[in-house]
Amino acid sequence: MLFLVFQLDAERYAIEAATVAAVLPRVQLRRLPQAHDAVAGVFDYRGEVVPVIDLCRLALARPAREAMSTRIVLADYADRAGNARRLGLLAERVVDTVRLQAEDFAASGVEQPAARYLGPVARDAHGLLQRIGVRELLPEDVHDLLFQQAAQA
Repeated sequence: MLFLVFQLDAERYAIEAATVAAVLPRVQLRRLPQAHDAVAGVFDYRGEVVPVIDLCRLALARPAREAMSTRIVLADYADRAGNARRLGLLAERVVDTVRLQAEDFAASGVEQPAARYLGPVARDAHGLLQRIGVRELLPEDVHDLLFQQAAQA
């Protein structure tokens, strides 16, 4: 399987490439007042309003850095009703892909209930990387508010 690799500070993470619709340059986002802190805003992608989650804010409590390698990863996201949605993931150092098999990943050995999106860990030529579950990124309350606000923007 092919994975898109990005970084949160010095640590590497991977999203399954099959869930990635596009990797876009950082664009101007429309802020959503009083949205969850990790919500960077929304933008128009080919006529569809897409909410964007800042992965650095979500995981590290700081905004993503302004850099050429900071990108919006447009991911396929299934809501609770099974409807296909687009979700933008603002991520740093989106510059690489890696090919790994499911059996290359193993549990980290640490349960993180507040970060359900953190999946198993694998090793490649550059060290360890952790798989991110796109479906698990949004807490239920954020999911509900985010897609309601995006539809109204």
